[in-house]
Amino acid sequence: MNLGIIGQRAKDAEPDLRKLGSEQKNRVLAACAKALVKESEAILAANTADMNDAKEKGMPLPLQDRLLLTPARIEGMAEGLRQLVALEDPIGEVLGMKKRPNGLLIGQKRVPLGVVGIIYEARPNVTADAFGLCFKTGNVVILKGGSDAIHSNTAIVEILREAIKEEGLPEDAVQLIEDTSRETATRFMKMNQYVDVLIPRGGAGLIKSVVENSTIPVIETGTGNCHIYVDESADLNMAKAIIINAKTQRVGVCNACESLVIHENILEEFLPELSEALAEYHVEIRADSEALPYVKNGIPASEEDWGREYQDYIISIRTVKDVDSAIAHINKYNTKHSESIITSDYFHAQKFLDEIDAAAVYVNASTRFTDGFEFGFGAEIGISTQKLHARGPMGLKALTTTKYIIYGDGQVRP
Repeated sequence: MNLGIIGQRAKDAEPDLRKLGSEQKNRVLAACAKALVKESEAILAANTADMNDAKEKGMPLPLQDRLLLTPARIEGMAEGLRQLVALEDPIGEVLGMKKRPNGLLIGQKRVPLGVVGIIYEARPNVTADAFGLCFKTGNVVILKGGSDAIHSNTAIVEILREAIKEEGLPEDAVQLIEDTSRETATRFMKMNQYVDVLIPRGGAGLIKSVVENSTIPVIETGTGNCHIYVDESADLNMAKAIIINAKTQRVGVCNACESLVIHENILEEFLPELSEALAEYHVEIRADSEALPYVKNGIPASEEDWGREYQDYIISIRTVKDVDSAIAHINKYNTKHSESIITSDYFHAQKFLDEIDAAAVYVNASTRFTDGFEFGFGAEIGISTQKLHARGPMGLKALTTTKYIIYGDGQVRP
């Protein structure tokens, strides 16, 4: 379909969505959740086609895991929509009201962004999550997924559109650009006459392309070179459990741990046991010269390793002499996503929280919690690593803007 037609249909649907009440939106979201589960066989059949193509192309296993849908994952998509039903609708919230000396009452009111465009890669669950968040906040959404998930995305959007239509609302509240070419993606980035905000979700290459080429305002969701710093005072059993979780639970996600930073005084005590534990998960360790002697089957790290988002069973280890060196290293190489310190020292914990420049900073916890579901937002649109408008997991409020509302009783400006 012509991009101009898609854009115009989105703009035509926007006024209807903007006027929806919470009850109407929740009814549609519940119907969409029910439809996803009911039509799960169709979604799984489409996903099988994508998975077969991925295997033929030799897609790495961690990326295949991101692409794969199962009955449990489809239920998870539906549950994300149900959670949105239970969450408070932010639209219409008045953010304070002040009376000026001339009697004018001036306040701010939370309103939808309008038409939201989302460009993303092989994560078909994003399709349902993005729709749900946008619909709950009264936004129309235009989706542009990658070629790897085209069958899955098409099936999901068709089911959502049919459910919306059956509820008597415009199915153009969600549209999918089915042409997956780069040329079409670039043209989409120029549709500022139709699209109010563009959100990229994917690897560094995709995000860089959108930031550099878009004429639409962009909310940048970043890649995740996430670190865990193991302080000298850390509970080492806790540290090992957190690292194993953060690295191996799902290696292809942006909040997985990619880099370890370890205090020099605990290398001999901690690393042999940790490397044995990581070896059980077939994690390759790339360590600096100080750490390498204590790592089983480790290989020397290069300068390039400190800034890498592997999205694979690989992790780097950097040795530091103190918490200040750890903070300096992390701030130099991180992607401003999620960072964690494992420590029993209160002052080191506070220093880390204060000085690390990232969207989410943890003390004694896995970076894997940087997620809208885990933060209580329901589904999320992405993890924003920028500093304007939204930062961290982007839930409902991140998909709104505000407008000033002014009450007068005849005032004119002198």
